[in-house]
Amino acid sequence: MSFDLSDTLVVGISATALFDLADADAVYKAKHAKNPQNALEEYRAYMLERENEPLRDGTGMALVRALLGLNRHATDGKPLVEVVVMSRNSPETGVRVFNNIRSRGLPIARHAFTGGESVVDYLDAFAVDLFLTTNVDDAQRVIDAKACAAAVLKPPPLSGEAPPEDQVRIAFDGDAVLFDDASELVYKTEGLDRFHTVEDEKRNEPMNDGPYAILLRKLARLQERLPFGADVSPVRIAIVTARSAPAEMRVINTLRHWGVYVNEIFFLGGVSKSKIVKAFRAHLFFDDQDLHLDPAAKHVPSGRVPYRSDSPLFAALPVLAPEPPLLVEKVEAP
Repeated sequence: MSFDLSDTLVVGISATALFDLADADAVYKAKHAKNPQNALEEYRAYMLERENEPLRDGTGMALVRALLGLNRHATDGKPLVEVVVMSRNSPETGVRVFNNIRSRGLPIARHAFTGGESVVDYLDAFAVDLFLTTNVDDAQRVIDAKACAAAVLKPPPLSGEAPPEDQVRIAFDGDAVLFDDASELVYKTEGLDRFHTVEDEKRNEPMNDGPYAILLRKLARLQERLPFGADVSPVRIAIVTARSAPAEMRVINTLRHWGVYVNEIFFLGGVSKSKIVKAFRAHLFFDDQDLHLDPAAKHVPSGRVPYRSDSPLFAALPVLAPEPPLLVEKVEAP
């Protein structure tokens, strides 16, 4: 049986982004540090012994629940949203994930458990529009290939007011997320005054697509399929940008050029993004900088959008220590 998903928003999410598997991850790392040769087998035994135990919600769970809830508004027999769980775990060690999906009553029918191989190669097969993961390397591959929007999720927030149950609230940064990184590079290399001058001069020139531009347009089409006007739609989109006047009009004119309606937009000019997204009660906040994400992630689910590897912004990032090799090559542990 085949399905036409051209108008359906498809979210691919790793098991570690859907559920909080930090305890199992810690067990695997400890076993790998002690005995790398037997770590995978011991991890498998650990997961099998606990396959009927409940898991805590991961960072992406709130968004997944909210998006799947939109399908109650479908009027044409086609789902508005599909979710695919994608994991490097083997099907055997993934039973705990399957059981927790069923115990929560989540209507998720599609899965990809690849037994140690990267899930990135299967995104196109599932027509994924947004890929949420905790694996930095996987997210980087997706962004570099321009396969779809992708984010590396931060740990689940420890506080914050829950979003409304009958809405989907998504907050996006602008430059290097919705829009390309050209303007961000001007700011980084030539300073704020030059950035303002250039953006004001180009206020009627639409910015080029960033890694999340296509996703934003897909969300706009999703809003159109709902039996509500965009202004009262249960899908609420906010742009939260550090821009301020005179750089604001280029954002407005770019959105007009794209034919995209957003519910809320914030030109902060130095005000903390974390306070805005906390007040917005986002199901997920996407930004390219940890400077903004780390404070926000304490209150709302948050995800970092990687720069493309050929971007000068990527070259300026600090070098991170590699993960234990088996954690990447053999199993998303998890």
